[in-house]
Amino acid sequence: MSIYTGSDITGDLQLSCDVCVVGSGAGGAHVAERLATAGKKVIVLEEGGYHTSDEFNLNEADMLPMLYQDRANRGTMDLSIVIAQGKAVGGTTVVNWTTSFRTPPHVLEYWAEHHGVEGITVDALNPHWDRVEARLNISEVPRENVNRNNQVLWRGAEKLGWEPYLLKRNVKGCAHLGYCGMGCAIDAKQSMLITLIPDAVRAGADLFANCWVERIEASGRKVNKVVGRVQDPKTGKPTGHTITVESKLVVLSGGGINNPALLLRSKLGNSSGRVGKRTFLHPAKGMSGFFAERIEGFYGSPQSVAVHKFAQREGKMGFFIEVAPTHPMFTGNFAPGIGKTLRDPMDRHAYRNIVGAILIDGFDPADFDEGGTVGIRENGRPKVDYKWTPRLVEALKEGCKRSAEIQFAAGAQEVHSFHFAEPVVMKSVDELKKLDEAPWGPNHQLVFSAHVMGGCCMGKDPQKSVVDSKLKHHEFDNLFVVDGSVFPTSLGVNPQLSIYGLSSWASEHVKAAAG
Repeated sequence: MSIYTGSDITGDLQLSCDVCVVGSGAGGAHVAERLATAGKKVIVLEEGGYHTSDEFNLNEADMLPMLYQDRANRGTMDLSIVIAQGKAVGGTTVVNWTTSFRTPPHVLEYWAEHHGVEGITVDALNPHWDRVEARLNISEVPRENVNRNNQVLWRGAEKLGWEPYLLKRNVKGCAHLGYCGMGCAIDAKQSMLITLIPDAVRAGADLFANCWVERIEASGRKVNKVVGRVQDPKTGKPTGHTITVESKLVVLSGGGINNPALLLRSKLGNSSGRVGKRTFLHPAKGMSGFFAERIEGFYGSPQSVAVHKFAQREGKMGFFIEVAPTHPMFTGNFAPGIGKTLRDPMDRHAYRNIVGAILIDGFDPADFDEGGTVGIRENGRPKVDYKWTPRLVEALKEGCKRSAEIQFAAGAQEVHSFHFAEPVVMKSVDELKKLDEAPWGPNHQLVFSAHVMGGCCMGKDPQKSVVDSKLKHHEFDNLFVVDGSVFPTSLGVNPQLSIYGLSSWASEHVKAAAG
C-alpha cells in the first residue's frame, strides 16, 4: 500500500499530480477514491497519523491524545465549548459513534431558499446515499442491540409520547464493545480508514500521513502548489522536512476548522471576508441520570436511539436528543466539582445514564445566525470563537429540562446537571424548576461539540459564501472544498452520512473539472 508516514520521509519531497486532496476523512476519502478509480494521479496529505486496529487498545488515556485534534483538548477560545474532532488517516470517521442520518429534506430546501444553493436536492443525493450505504453497510440498529444507556432514552421518550426511533450505523460484524470513540479494535466500524482510503490506494493514490499542510499557493485564478510540513509520528513535532505538491487541481477536505485556517494562513480566497464565518457546532449539553439498576453506558453501541420532537420550534432554536457513552475518563474529566462533589457521582458511575440535547444552530433569520468564527493564532494554528446568544441559552436550558424529563420517565432516582460551580440535583420531575435558578451561559456548565460544520459555506453570492453549488471556490478555477465545512447551516442530525452523500455527489464535479 502506498501510505507513507512521517518516519518514511527523510528529506524534502517535490511531487506532482492531477489532484491533491488535503484531508482523508469523510470528504477527502470519497474524492480520492473516485478520482483514483477514474485513472487520475491522486496525492492525499493527512495531518494525522496512520493507525490500524492493532493499535486501538480501548484505553482512553492512549487513544484520546493519539486520535483527536489537539490531543482531545480542542475547544473555543473562551473554553466554553469542548470540540471533539478526529486526527488520523480516515479523519473523524475513525472515532465517531457510527450514527448515520441522511440530510433532512427541509434543510436542503432552506439552503436553496436562503443561501441560493442550486442542484443539491434529495433526488440528486439519493443515488449517492444509496451507494454509500451499500458500501459501508449502513443499516438500522436491531432493537435487541440497544444497550441500557439507549434504552433509558427509548423508555422515557416512549412513555412521554415523544416518538423515539432506532438509528442507522455503518458497521459490519459489530461486537458492541462500546469503544467506538477510541477506534474500532476489530475493524467492524466501516470508517474511511478501512474502506475508501484502501480503495483509493489500490487504485493508485498515494497518501502521506503526518503532513500538516501549512499553505497553498496560487497564480491568478489557479492554485498551483500545496506545501506541507512533515511531523514526527511519535512526538507530533516538525521534522524539518517538507512535502511540496504541484497539482492541476486541489481539494480541501480538512473539516470545518482546518479548511478555513489553511486558507487564512495562505492569505488566499477571502476577498469576501467569509472564510471562517458561519461555523456551526451543534452545541450539546447532557444530564446525568442515576438509576437503581446498572446502566453501564460504557458498553454497547454508543448511540442507537434518537428523539427529534423538538427539532423545529417556532421562533426558537431547535434541538434533538440522543445519549452519550459514559467512559470513565471522558466523563470524569468533564464532570463538575472536585473532591467529594466529583467522587460521589463517579462512585455510582455504573448506574449513570447521560441524555443530551444537541442544538441546531444556523437557522435564525432574524440575525442570520452567524454561529462561530474560525481564525488563526500567531503560530498559524486555528482558533475558534463561538457567539453565545439568548436564543442558544434558552435552547440549552429547555433541552436540559426535556432530557431530565426523559430520565425521570424512565425511572431515574436522581438527575444531576453538569453545572461547574454547583450541579443541580433533582429527585423528581417536579424539581425541574431548579434549572431556572441555575446560572447559564459560557463556562457555567459543560457544553460539548462533536459536529463541526461551516466555515467555507456554499452559496450563490460570492460576497456571502466561499464556494459555489458545485463546491468550487468562487475565486479559483481549480480549487474545491469537499466536506462539512461547506454546509451553510448545521443539519439537525449527526453529519457523517450527509458529508458522505454530498462528497460522493461533489466528486463527479471534481472529476469533470480534472478532465
